[in-house]
Amino acid sequence: MREHMSLEALSSDEPQGYREPQELHGSCGSSGLRAVLFDNDGTLVDTYELILESFRYALDAVAGTNLSDEEIMRKVGQPLFVQAASLVPDRPHLRDALVDAYRAHNEAVHDGRIRLFDGVQRGLAAMADKGLELGVVTSKRHALCQHGLEILGVDSYMACIVGYDDCTHYKPQPEPVQRGCVALGLDPQVCMYVGDSPYDLMAGNDAGCITVAVTWGMFEESELRGCNPDYVVHSFDELVDLALRLM
Repeated sequence: MREHMSLEALSSDEPQGYREPQELHGSCGSSGLRAVLFDNDGTLVDTYELILESFRYALDAVAGTNLSDEEIMRKVGQPLFVQAASLVPDRPHLRDALVDAYRAHNEAVHDGRIRLFDGVQRGLAAMADKGLELGVVTSKRHALCQHGLEILGVDSYMACIVGYDDCTHYKPQPEPVQRGCVALGLDPQVCMYVGDSPYDLMAGNDAGCITVAVTWGMFEESELRGCNPDYVVHSFDELVDLALRLM
């Protein structure tokens, strides 16, 4: 397994290992793409049903309510505590209990309920073989994201993992994506950020990366296009072809 960034949440406002821009490689004068950073849930790993099931369990146990799938999933792509608060807006005192119940259920069944989307393992290998640096920037906790990638056998491809607990601000703010670029020692302009949510695309755009929306995740293509990604792809194979063309 490759060495990743520390799991500890950062107390500084500056990204861990921060270097001034002139010390980074591959500025906009370089020729071609140097790295691909990915969102995790809905982009690399299929967790849709697991997320729904965990929220249904937590909402029933803590709030005694049932919400539609659309209501539950509308904040997916942001940290769990943000999602939980949005589901009980009139009862903010329930947020922490909702988070705890969600995690208790999710972590009990997590390992057997996650899978890679079609073509991910093959595609990561192809990009790594061509010399692209790869990493994950997620709104999930760092440790749980890393654990899932290990279970699925793709953690060795990742040069960095940035979780929401590695950051002061979270997506749609650009900080998490910027931290991924810093961890790789690369200028954002030679990095691609790939995601399935509007929050991913807003963060990637504001960070200055090439942004790619994927349509196999949790949001409608029309909503993703409204965030003005540089590219939209419909399969992981299509994503790999795009990344290799941009090198």
